[in-house]
Amino acid sequence: MRLNRRSLLAVPALGFVAAALGRAVSGTPASGATGRDAMTESFLKAAARGDTGTLRRLIGEGAPVDSRDGRGRTALLLATIADAPEAARLLIASGADVNAQDDQLDSPYLYAGAAGRLEILKMTLAAGANLGSTNRYGGTALIPACERGHVAVVKLLLESGVDVDHVNRLGWTGLLEAVILGNGGPAHIEIVQLLVDEGADVNLADRDGVTPLQHARRKGQAEIVRILERAGGR
Repeated sequence: MRLNRRSLLAVPALGFVAAALGRAVSGTPASGATGRDAMTESFLKAAARGDTGTLRRLIGEGAPVDSRDGRGRTALLLATIADAPEAARLLIASGADVNAQDDQLDSPYLYAGAAGRLEILKMTLAAGANLGSTNRYGGTALIPACERGHVAVVKLLLESGVDVDHVNRLGWTGLLEAVILGNGGPAHIEIVQLLVDEGADVNLADRDGVTPLQHARRKGQAEIVRILERAGGR
């Protein structure tokens, strides 16, 4: 049975910046709002454009650092989506919660891992990111990083102690996603090797009983097949 998470779950992916930032910060007060509402609106918009000067000023004026927009996104999550590390650094230093999840269960930590925001990911880990937290698919930050070929992110997460064999709601591990949704190219080959070296269960099958090795053979991923065979894959 051929599965594809993108076709099964037509939900916006964690990491498409254009979609995430193409819309204005929603749910904030309309133009002309005054007082604290206007401050919150300005604060969130500054985060979304990585404007550290405005963020610093508004924090000094008392803007709540974990203010949220109408979709539950904090300023730190907006800065992470925008790939604005300096804004993220300022917000984290000011006490922003790296684990605060929005209405789609994205958090700064989870989003950084999934979208390959390595610099911000390092900051979230240093600030106490919850390695066991999960996204809307029930997956840890490792699983989408494996799918998307973010080698440095995968390496960092494994070094940080994330569960290498966590299974998401689709019944897939990071290894299964690297094979099923990966392209078999150099990045996914390296990720499969990293997972194997970390002790990933190479025979942990999907819900249909298909193992990573069987998927790799079906997809013609010759080098990944060799890695899995050497690791005892069946």
